[in-house]
Amino acid sequence: MCPVHLLFTQNMPGFRATLCHKNKKIIHKLKKMETLNVINHPNDAQISIDKILYTGKVHITGGRDGGAAISEDERLNVKLTSPGAPGTGTNPEQLLAAGWSACFLSAIKINAGELKIRVPADAAINTEIDLATGEGGYYLQARLNVSLPGLTEEQAKTLVEAAHQMCPYSKATRGNINVTINVAI
Repeated sequence: MCPVHLLFTQNMPGFRATLCHKNKKIIHKLKKMETLNVINHPNDAQISIDKILYTGKVHITGGRDGGAAISEDERLNVKLTSPGAPGTGTNPEQLLAAGWSACFLSAIKINAGELKIRVPADAAINTEIDLATGEGGYYLQARLNVSLPGLTEEQAKTLVEAAHQMCPYSKATRGNINVTINVAI
């Protein structure tokens, strides 16, 4: 195995190959693996997918304690550490906050175009994802703090409410975790 570079393991149904992410050389040959479908939840919301626009593929090794995450296209290549632990890595809560914020701000912009509202150039979102415990184990909760300087209260509220209905992260978490969305104008 490559001792210096992170490894990317490409899993295909029934086969596995490990590649060095830097030089794309196969480190382990393809080998037959047994694939079991363990969980396949139907969606309770009765959502029908017509077309898949993109599939993000990330390989994780080691979990949140000293692990690593690398995407298939290598645009994401980070070390993982537990919140508050020493080290330079990020953690799953920060990754969720970044993804949700980026998606939510894009949803604001899409809705603003449709509603003929100009989004300020300095629009921003500060998202906080809490890792918490409660009866039954670990939970997440979120606060999205949206900044839309210069908009009226009505414009800001309209854009945030529309974005919350459009954003796939908001849809995925709706009814599953505590979510608070604040807006500053």
